[in-house]
Amino acid sequence: MKAYVFINVEPGKSTIVAGRLRAIEGVKSADTCWGLPDIVALVETANLKALQDFVLNKIQRVAGVNQTDTHIVWES
Repeated sequence: MKAYVFINVEPGKSTIVAGRLRAIEGVKSADTCWGLPDIVALVETANLKALQDFVLNKIQRVAGVNQTDTHIVWES
């Protein structure tokens, strides 16, 4: 299952957080952006339950992450 996770971070932390996200297995990309969101990450998991766990227990626990907004890819 693929999803785009829009991530808002603490001011001045985008580059650091994006690097930390890229180091997590399952994160296919983590790109910093101008404006909001600060980072757009593409993630892949086995199923919806795994996605929920991934966002809550991996992405949201990265130091500097303030908020996430997850968009599931239904067709690719």
